[in-house]
Amino acid sequence: MSNTPKATITSEDVARLAQVSQSSVSRAFTPGTSISEKTRRKVLDAARRLGYRPNAHARSLITGRSKIIGLVLLYLENPFYAIALQRLAERLQCDGYHVLLFINHNQNADALVSEILQYSVDGIVLAATTLSSVLAAHCADAGIPVVLFNRVMADNLQNTVSSVRTDNVAGGRAVARLLVDTGHQRIAYLAGTEETSTNVERERGLREYLGENGMRLWGRANGNYRFEQACQATRELVVPGKDIPDAIFVANDHMAFAAMDTLRHDLGLNIPGDISVVGFDNVPQAAWASYRLTTVEQPIEPMIEATVGLLQKSLGQDSAGESDEILISGQLILRESVRDRRTEAGTMSLRDK
Repeated sequence: MSNTPKATITSEDVARLAQVSQSSVSRAFTPGTSISEKTRRKVLDAARRLGYRPNAHARSLITGRSKIIGLVLLYLENPFYAIALQRLAERLQCDGYHVLLFINHNQNADALVSEILQYSVDGIVLAATTLSSVLAAHCADAGIPVVLFNRVMADNLQNTVSSVRTDNVAGGRAVARLLVDTGHQRIAYLAGTEETSTNVERERGLREYLGENGMRLWGRANGNYRFEQACQATRELVVPGKDIPDAIFVANDHMAFAAMDTLRHDLGLNIPGDISVVGFDNVPQAAWASYRLTTVEQPIEPMIEATVGLLQKSLGQDSAGESDEILISGQLILRESVRDRRTEAGTMSLRDK
């Protein structure tokens, strides 16, 4: 065992003991690099014997890369984003990156992203939040790529920031087609936060298809993508003693669960006997026996891969100033929360696709 104090142990000491080059020591501690397993074992054994730990900060000063990706979320209440966070962190770790999480309680992320820039992150992923054109330009000038996850910039700003999202318009149209084809006449929409692209696009698809079939949206209320607000919005749409919708398309599953709980437990209605309910996301809870929610699936794995791919591309030497918009097709998952009103039996018995 070496008598060298641990505080002064360097990669050169490890290389000398392992009888390898210093670059081999660096590769042994860098995920995804090319190194033989035999050499890696020699380096790790020497590092263990010397008590050596690589200094990530020192490495970042040498390479100019912190290997940290800043991730901004509004909140983790929505299970879709909790799952996305886990999958993104796992995927980035495979490439030697780590996630620095920031929670933004406001819709506009400018102040928080300005703070993130102080951490020398290599890239930023914004999930369920927006970014101004001014700050987007600031990030571009600083050489820090920004990827919007499940969001898109305004039409006049789409060429400034890359984005990955599900085809929300097509998803809204698929929901409308299902409800029209199953004989629903009074279709309502329980909206998310008004200005978000997810809400705007999902409602657009719904309205477009209804209009093409000579129908209008029967009613509308706003749940702001929050559970309690979605409960209240459901009560606004369904008032005892008045005409009620025969179907509600909810902008995401998280609010759809709130709507279903309110309809059943507060208003005493049957799903789908009295009202059909459709969501958007297909989080794991949608398949639970207590919900069995028909919903549009957002394909998380392809979305994560696309997000990581955009980050990798942006961090390359030949991609400065480039931006991409990736649109991924979702899938309508049929469960028992939708009634076929053309049949006397009433309830659709459909397996998950």
